[in-house]
Amino acid sequence: MKASFQRSLLRWYRTHKRDLPWRRTRDPYRILVSEIMLQQTQVDTVIPYYGRFLKAFPTFKALAKAPLGRVLKLWEGLGYYSRARHLHALAKTVQRDHRGELPNDPEALRALPGIGPYTAGAILSIAFGKNHAVLDGNVERVLARHFGWTHDLRTSQAHKKVWTVAESLVSKGKAGDYNQAVMELGALICAPHAPRCEACPVRSDCRARKLNMIDRIPFKRRTQTLPHYQIGAGVIWKDDKLLISQRPLNGLLGGLWEFPGGKRKPSESMAACVAREVLEELGIRVSVGPKVAEVDHAYSHFKITLHAHRCRYLSGTPRPLGCRAWRWVTSSQLKNFAFPAANRPILRHLRRQTSGT
Repeated sequence: MKASFQRSLLRWYRTHKRDLPWRRTRDPYRILVSEIMLQQTQVDTVIPYYGRFLKAFPTFKALAKAPLGRVLKLWEGLGYYSRARHLHALAKTVQRDHRGELPNDPEALRALPGIGPYTAGAILSIAFGKNHAVLDGNVERVLARHFGWTHDLRTSQAHKKVWTVAESLVSKGKAGDYNQAVMELGALICAPHAPRCEACPVRSDCRARKLNMIDRIPFKRRTQTLPHYQIGAGVIWKDDKLLISQRPLNGLLGGLWEFPGGKRKPSESMAACVAREVLEELGIRVSVGPKVAEVDHAYSHFKITLHAHRCRYLSGTPRPLGCRAWRWVTSSQLKNFAFPAANRPILRHLRRQTSGT
């Protein structure tokens, strides 16, 4: 069964694989960039970012020398910004400790910033031809359905079992193609919803299909309702300048710039929230004016509604009390900074205001 699974999958992959830019190279750096970008992100979204990123930073050396702000700006809109920070730190480590060459030793590779078991397996197999497995959501779904696993795969015990099976199935000497084949099958055929079973090259041995349980595998327990926070932000003007702040490097959206603010407290008005958050974050007092934008945005573990208010600077010298840095900038300079997606409607409002439309 194992050999038949491998042969059928590889034969299907040779005929049906997508022509993707990172599949036209064996350069470990380019494969690394693609694998980092593809984490939790759709292929079609990644393709334009991949091209722009490599044009700006074609080598580890170029990426290591670049300021983090420029890296984040090129990553802007791709999300999960810790990936960009880790990739930047990784490039510096490779330049310093590995003479600018990505190590092909599993232990050394996994020691690099942002490299987990999946990314290490992908790079080792695709870039270096080593016999290592990969396990992402696509692979997990294919294996769960093929073998008819009905238990919750998110438990640590189940996860270990899935890794063991994934490693046992890797085609020796063809690990790169095999890993890409099983990921491709999950992306194109064995999709989470409405899978195209009639086009699956390994359907004859699929346990979930035989049991008529395709729509129930992989099994997942019902998730809890995401918490929803009300956030106040200040668009602070002083003459013709705006005040922006940079988030701490560690944590959500680390290193990005934003309009200062934070969570509203119970029974607090939004205007009071904005004034308090600005004072706590930057040590200045502002007069809070009308709302200029209201934005609903969802993150992986919570949702927010962002209420942005036009503010007028009153007093105090800005200090980075709850942020990494701050700047007074003109509205035309905002395009030089990387902002979170939730701030984009505010930026659009400012562009319209500046252009008079």
